[in-house]
Amino acid sequence: MSTPALALEPHHDGSPLYVSTQTPALGDAVQVRVRIPLAYGAVAAVRTRSNPDHEPRWSTATLLGERDGAQWWQAEVEVGNPVHGYRFVIEHADGRVVWLCNAGLSDIETRDDDDFKLVTHPPAPAWGAETVMYQVFPDRFARSAAADARALPEWAEPAEWDDEPIYQGPSTPLQFYGGDLDGVTEHLDHLERLGVNLLYLTPFFPARSNHRYDAHRFDQVDELLGGDEALARLTAAAHERGIRVMGDLTSNHSGDAHEWFRAAHGRPGTPESEFYYWLDDEQQTYESWLGVPSLPKLNWNSRELRRRFIEGPDSVVAHWMKPPFDLDGWRIDVANMTGRFGDDDLNEAVRRTIRQTMIEVDPDTLLLAEYTNDAAKDLQGDGWHGAMTYANFTRPVWAWLSSPGPTDWFFGLPYPVMPQYTARQVHHAHRRFTAAMPWRTRIHGMNALDTHDTARFANRALPGAVPVAAGLSMTLPGIPVVFAGDELGATGENGEHSRTTMPWDRLGDYNEQIELYATLVRVRREHPALSHGGLRWLHVDDDSLIFVREAADESVLVLAARDDVDVTLPIGAIAGAGERLIGTGTLDGTRVRSTGMAFTAWRLPGVRPFD
Repeated sequence: MSTPALALEPHHDGSPLYVSTQTPALGDAVQVRVRIPLAYGAVAAVRTRSNPDHEPRWSTATLLGERDGAQWWQAEVEVGNPVHGYRFVIEHADGRVVWLCNAGLSDIETRDDDDFKLVTHPPAPAWGAETVMYQVFPDRFARSAAADARALPEWAEPAEWDDEPIYQGPSTPLQFYGGDLDGVTEHLDHLERLGVNLLYLTPFFPARSNHRYDAHRFDQVDELLGGDEALARLTAAAHERGIRVMGDLTSNHSGDAHEWFRAAHGRPGTPESEFYYWLDDEQQTYESWLGVPSLPKLNWNSRELRRRFIEGPDSVVAHWMKPPFDLDGWRIDVANMTGRFGDDDLNEAVRRTIRQTMIEVDPDTLLLAEYTNDAAKDLQGDGWHGAMTYANFTRPVWAWLSSPGPTDWFFGLPYPVMPQYTARQVHHAHRRFTAAMPWRTRIHGMNALDTHDTARFANRALPGAVPVAAGLSMTLPGIPVVFAGDELGATGENGEHSRTTMPWDRLGDYNEQIELYATLVRVRREHPALSHGGLRWLHVDDDSLIFVREAADESVLVLAARDDVDVTLPIGAIAGAGERLIGTGTLDGTRVRSTGMAFTAWRLPGVRPFD
């Protein structure tokens, strides 16, 4: 047995337990609290240090009292900027001073970037953090009867539904299975069985590939998917079942067959010429996404491009959020590169404009972004509500729970051998890559084990690791993501290979795996602490992670383990006895035990700091 140091640290995370409001305005006085375990040692004083207009400002905290083995201190912070950073300075009884910021506890002064943050920009919709997302790649999900009557486009190479995806070579983007949107509508009962409540569709625009990220127009649904009427039918049917629908938009590029690009290619002086980055005066050569000629890069210096695409009620962004389509949000493809080329960095302008348009059309909508690496700089609450969490969730979890050995693929990173992390490294990576993010954006990150752009986690998972990894996606801060087929144990060597079809005629063969995911989703959705509750780490070693998601009405204790666990938490680390929600681990007082690869969660009493 051991006595974990993490559970003894002072704690603050920006969640509702610790901050009096999640939606402050400039000039507001916000109450911020810090929890200091009695076992941490005697504390003489607590102060906050803010940095409005980059000039330090201090406030002194008062001791509210003691509860459940901890002191609670509270200070007032006046919000001076749209993103207002603050940290705590804790003075020990012996005169020592430590700093507490979003990166953790430090005995030296901490960076402004790692401050806790209050954000005055318009918040995400109330439902955003409460969703479980289900990703569908339309060509591979389901075919309606109408699909058989549609003529194939000239680019398509037809495949039988049970054919293996071609994942290498020129046929990869051309292999065509013919899934359509009415097929998705016909299988919404499967989404209901899983309990997911947000359907994310990869692009539905006309294109010359099966992935459709090379759109040749943005104002209609591909007829191969059933056209505009099929999308309207799908969103209406999904909404009737309490399932929201999110689209996928490429703000970084269009296709080279796009009407805008064709109007400008080789034609200097046309209105659309300013929509792209041309590399010669004749407008023959151009900048494209990673040098792929079919994906010419958009130039957001153009006011006309902004007007047509992202700004105002007549834009592309707005069009699909209005009846009869009523999309509930957008996931923005290649958001990290959007607006960036050479001396240009217009990312902030683009993301703010997209969000403002969404607010004007329907403020109850969610805006998420694709980022493959460190996203914190762009995730300060001014545009994107959240982003994909490859750096702080996906890659660390893979490195901890995947089998060792040579690999041809690891998220595009140069690892010839699958990296092997300890749970300590998972914790370190998670903390490092979230330290500069406001709490509001952390709870809207997309926690995906895999997507249409990655190999499937099940492909390299250690025996018994899928429940542990999926459990972490459901319980760490962020939006859990299930890529269609994950719930069946689908495999794939890389992103293209993972774009598998759903075996609807054999779904009964996968009942056990489906029920695992349905149970995890149910636990997530039935316990609000897993959506909005704070995150307090209690114990980390090489083989296990123990943390608690805390809220006023209830808390949830989580154990994720790669091997046997027998840990006794300090008295007061958790509030009260636990009721097991899932898994086989045991909780006896503060003693946590499990055997082998394991995921367990317990319901605990809520935490109520002094009012």
